[in-house]
Amino acid sequence: METIMLFLDRYLILLYRMTGMPLLDYTIGTFLLAMGTVVIGELSISLAFRFNRKYIDAANNELVAKNNLSMEAMQCGDDASYRACNTLANDAFGKVFFSMIALSAAALWPIFFALAWMQHRFFGIEFPLPVTVPLFGESVGFVFTYFLLYILARILFKQVKPVLPYFRNMQNMLMTYDGGGERMITIADIMAKQKSDPAASGPL
Repeated sequence: METIMLFLDRYLILLYRMTGMPLLDYTIGTFLLAMGTVVIGELSISLAFRFNRKYIDAANNELVAKNNLSMEAMQCGDDASYRACNTLANDAFGKVFFSMIALSAAALWPIFFALAWMQHRFFGIEFPLPVTVPLFGESVGFVFTYFLLYILARILFKQVKPVLPYFRNMQNMLMTYDGGGERMITIADIMAKQKSDPAASGPL
């Protein structure tokens, strides 16, 4: 890790030498660093999704299939089959849930590298606050300033993302992603079907 930090240091420190005014340079440099972690995180999510698309599709298809079987069993009044299929559906949901958690984590790993480097450079430096803030006191360190600028960078990146070719295409793909297969049946679907054709459905 130390070798990586030393390698990154010679490049990252250039972000903090824009104007020659220490506080302004720190603000600009930290914002650019935060924006870099946002971009790398978004790239990581897109690559993780592309490389794991088959697994994600399979997990979603399994979830939908087991859920639909449980809904069909409920519609027919088969309580034992409903419980068995619902248990399998819950297991499948766990796979989908943790795969989504893993995708979300892909956006966060650059933050730890950025903070590790900032600790190497800015540990012990405090920025006075105009007023005393609960939990923070009269000053804040590099972690507070980084996350403040990270939030700003993420908001700005969200605004420009739709006009950036690669990220625009990836966003469209994620927004239109349908889970890879069959539509999931819900209780509302069953109730609507029973209402329109009571004779065609069994008891709930």
